[in-house]
Amino acid sequence: MRIQIERKEKTTIAELVFTLCRQFPDSSLDLMQLCNGASAGITLEVTPTKEWHTRSQRNYYRKWCRHFGLWCGMTPDEMHEELLCRCYGSEEVETKMGKRRRALKRSSEASKLNFSELIDTLVNTAGEMGFIVPIGEDIYDDL
Repeated sequence: MRIQIERKEKTTIAELVFTLCRQFPDSSLDLMQLCNGASAGITLEVTPTKEWHTRSQRNYYRKWCRHFGLWCGMTPDEMHEELLCRCYGSEEVETKMGKRRRALKRSSEASKLNFSELIDTLVNTAGEMGFIVPIGEDIYDDL
């Protein structure tokens, strides 16, 4: 959500800056400098914060994706791409090199919950093929 506050609304801007500076004193100097230099007014944007996947989730996934890929005869990148497609869906696109299958979503964009779905896809796919991925205890922390 974006709220545009025109410069002529000086009182509104001043009250907003004062309140934000009180609540976030570490950012107050930067905030005041930004607002003082705003000749046309300011734009306030409010968006929800995304909870990114954790390092322990990523490390666990990469380790077992690599081991499973080697077991299947695939490179780690090939296995990762396959699991992305299975987890998030895929599309076929025509390129100058021919048709390519691409995942609809990348793991770098995944939240904790979405990344845990990718881990579950790895564990389930490997299990269906007879390769056992041990369950990591710390990968589901803070979900």
